[in-house]
This record gives sequence, C-alpha cells and structure tokens, in this order.
Amino acid sequence: MLKSNIDKSTGFEKRFENINTVVFDNSNSASVAVAKEIANLIQLKKENNESCVLGLATGSSPKGLYAELVRLHKEEGLSFKNVISFNLDEYYPMEPDSINSYVRFMKELLFNQVDILPQNVHIPDGTLSKEEIADYCADYEAKIEALGGIDLQILGIGGNGHIGFNESGSLQNSKTRLVALDHITRVAASGDFKGLSNTPRTAITLGVKKIMEAKQVILMAWGEGKSNIIKASVEGTVTNQIPASFLQEHKNAIFVL
Repeated sequence: MLKSNIDKSTGFEKRFENINTVVFDNSNSASVAVAKEIANLIQLKKENNESCVLGLATGSSPKGLYAELVRLHKEEGLSFKNVISFNLDEYYPMEPDSINSYVRFMKELLFNQVDILPQNVHIPDGTLSKEEIADYCADYEAKIEALGGIDLQILGIGGNGHIGFNESGSLQNSKTRLVALDHITRVAASGDFKGLSNTPRTAITLGVKKIMEAKQVILMAWGEGKSNIIKASVEGTVTNQIPASFLQEHKNAIFVL
C-alpha cells in the first residue's frame, strides 16, 4: 500500500503533511506505483469473489497510469473482468466519438486495451437533453451506492484546486450535477479545443460527496506548475474555494507527486 511514513529505501520520502503525500523523482515511477496499488486491489477483490469499483479520471496526469495498467494486463495477466468503473466527468454537450470526449479518451487509453466488460464501464453522458440531466445524475450516484461505494478513486487536480469538475465554490456535500466551468479551467482546456470560443462552458461531474465517500483516494499531480495549488490543498485552510482541500478530512487520501 502507498504510504508516506516509510523510509527512503522504498523510494518514498518520509513526510508529515495534513494529507498523506508521497513525492517521486518523476511521473513515470509515480504512475507505476499507483498502478501497482490498483492491481493489488483488483487482485484482492478477485480472490474474495468481489467486484472492484474504481473511480477514474481523465486529463494529462493519469495517462502514464493507464499505460502501465495496460502493460500489466498484456504482459502480466492482470484481468479487469471484476472491475466496475465510474468516470468523474464529461464535458457537456459532448458526442462520445468527438476527439475531446472523455469516452474516447478512456476507450483509447484503457478500456479498448484490457478485458473490462463494456457493461461495467460508466462515463457521464454528454448527449443528454438538459431536462434529462438531473435524473441521470441521481441514477449515476444510485449505481455507485448499490455497489457499496467506490473502492478507490483516482483524481487529478485543476489549477484552481478543482477535483472532477467541482470548481471553486463547490460544497463538500455537493452531488453529481451539471456545472459551469471556471474561466481558468476553460483556458487550460482551450488548446485541445483550438481556442477558448470552442471550449465547452459546462460539464457533468461526480459531486464532492461521492468522492469523499470513496474508501481510498489517490490524487496525482506532476510538475512545478501544480506546486502552489498542491501546497494550498495539502497545508492550507479547508475551504470550498479549493475543493481539493476537502481531502484533508478524508480518512484514506494520498497525494502522489
């Protein structure tokens, strides 16, 4: 298990932050360590004839993680047949085959390359009518609850401290919903959409409440550009202006940097 109080012989530094924090030399070795954590959980659940419920993230941070999970499947026989996945979010509106769709992202980087069952994959639907979204979001949460909650939630972090698309101002008890995206978030994504004017203004996101209810949370962040928001999240005041700071109150959260 990833821990931050073990000695440097393991490759982890000994640290004493408000949130368990592990610092690696590079994102590749960090991604390998997180993949091993996930693989061990999948295997443990399989031995107990249980499903493994994973909360998955998109963006640049988990790309190396998914590459390593694919390698573990292809080269070391890791099976995903007992995995049920729930993605954090999707832009709205968004067609699933669009180049910027998180459905496409997940299929290309992970799902199409492993043996996860298609019916066990859940990603918010960017094609719904506005009238359908509230019921859809309630059903998304109900599916997670029926499975006993998320066993392990993978997160990235936005420049403003968002987790999923829970932007600044999101409450700790916020539910899965349609949200307006912050200007900072849209600017960060605008390169993918060939300009700010083409970048979606809204998204469907898993709420903070369901993230906080996950049995384990691993937040991954790479590089100097994230250092200030990581410091604020880990050591600053717990505030809805920085939703990642809520993780200071999670019983089993770790930041992998």
